[in-house]
Amino acid sequence: MRSVPTCIIGSSHTAPIVTGKHDPDKYAEVGSFTKVITGTILQQLAKQGVLTVDDPVERWLDVPSGTGITLRHLAEHTSGLPRLPPGTSRLDPYRNFTADRLRQLLAGFDRLTEGPAGEHEEYSNFGYAVLGAALTAATGQEYDELVAVHVLSPLGLPREAMTARPPQHSSLLPTGWFGRRVKPWTMTGAILPAGGLWASPRTLSRVLTGLVLDRSLGEPGLGWQRSGPLPLIWHNGATGAASCFAGAVPDGRWTVVHRLGGSPDATDRTGLEYLRAAHSQ
Repeated sequence: MRSVPTCIIGSSHTAPIVTGKHDPDKYAEVGSFTKVITGTILQQLAKQGVLTVDDPVERWLDVPSGTGITLRHLAEHTSGLPRLPPGTSRLDPYRNFTADRLRQLLAGFDRLTEGPAGEHEEYSNFGYAVLGAALTAATGQEYDELVAVHVLSPLGLPREAMTARPPQHSSLLPTGWFGRRVKPWTMTGAILPAGGLWASPRTLSRVLTGLVLDRSLGEPGLGWQRSGPLPLIWHNGATGAASCFAGAVPDGRWTVVHRLGGSPDATDRTGLEYLRAAHSQ
């Protein structure tokens, strides 16, 4: 059984731990870690007075009024929207989820909710796709430009540090039969703000430490997950070809784990085990 190519970077190691054909400096899919970036953009635009986190969705998008859904609900997964946009498939789930398809769904927005806004937390990729569309509508900027201007540049990272379309020679994907690269999911359409970014593990580590430990842009935004009494501030991500975990605690321990293939649950466990081991050192 082949081992899963893995890269681990963290507070206890001065150099990345790499197994298999991974590379800490090449682009890889980060899946739902993208939501951290989208949530941070929301936070920064609110600070600048472009919008407020409690704006109703209909302020920025052409949706039926009266749903009660705000940008905060979308960011906190309390919008009542389903986890996935209607019409996803199994093999390449978001291939047909284009900007036009999102506009069609927004026209019937009031019929898509599974419960009242603000009552229950239900993780929603669809909700973050809607949030990303609202942010681009509020600013008139494309999503990748928002990432560069409101997250990467303030953190001192190069503009190309995260991208939806990395060149093949600088990107990582697992290999299948005869060494052929696995074809990634199509994540460049409306789903991009929910899970379509690529970044190197080293860039992920700089985003994690900059946002969570250094607080370079203020309090961590609404996109982060929080667990335990410390608390652990974290997010993970998974696509059909890769998974990652990024987390930090207030005492300065942090880690980024990225794997090309394998179980996303195993990626999460690896990250948590690293943090526990760092605590005992």
